[in-house]
Amino acid sequence: MILVNGREIAEGAVLAETQYHPAASPEEAVAAAARALVVRELLLQRAELLGIAGARASVDAEERAIEAVLAADMRTPDPTPGECRRWYEAHRADYEAPALFEAAHILYLAPPDDAERRAEARRRARAALDRLKHDPGAFEAIARADSACASAGEGGRLGQVARGETCPEIETFLEALEEGQISPVPVETPYGVHVLRLDRRHPARPFSFEDAAETVANDLGAASWRRGVAQYIADLAAESEITGLTLPPQRGGRI
Repeated sequence: MILVNGREIAEGAVLAETQYHPAASPEEAVAAAARALVVRELLLQRAELLGIAGARASVDAEERAIEAVLAADMRTPDPTPGECRRWYEAHRADYEAPALFEAAHILYLAPPDDAERRAEARRRARAALDRLKHDPGAFEAIARADSACASAGEGGRLGQVARGETCPEIETFLEALEEGQISPVPVETPYGVHVLRLDRRHPARPFSFEDAAETVANDLGAASWRRGVAQYIADLAAESEITGLTLPPQRGGRI
């Protein structure tokens, strides 16, 4: 039985909460769910102590009450310009315009579980590649005639694509191709079989500190807030009587 200042957290509530805490084992998921409910109970009890009306009226009311508690009790300092500068210098790679690829493709649509359509898509992609070996300039015409992608009307052009914005299989080829090169083999993805062309590669471009300053300050502020919340909850737990569960300790004093 879990009690927070004498108020019970029912086993059924813990089991219902478990679905929101995926873990390596059922035991770890249950433990994570129990901790989450204990933290929620601590914050709701604090809301009641602060006189926040209707804190337990509904799930939405509970969320609003918790937000009100944190707004009332939490104070974190804004990062100084010096702190922002030091963070930027230590994490420059986090503050840059991503690498971009200008690419085009011809898509032969074929679900991976449809062997017949998949084989036909491979055949058509290879036929297109054979033609393009002798006439690379035919790419747009083939895309308009054959591609099952909405980009067909643009000659297969995908515009600028950043890492993470397309299938991993396509991204692998974009990384390897030279500018102007057509993929030497068909590229298979969950959507079908592609003929791919890389038109241009734009390397990542670092932002200056001046351009990144607002984002850096927001990142530092968010990190400070997360640390403060963790410590605040640890302090609430230290001042409470909790049986049936032990929350991990946090270092430092209340913010």
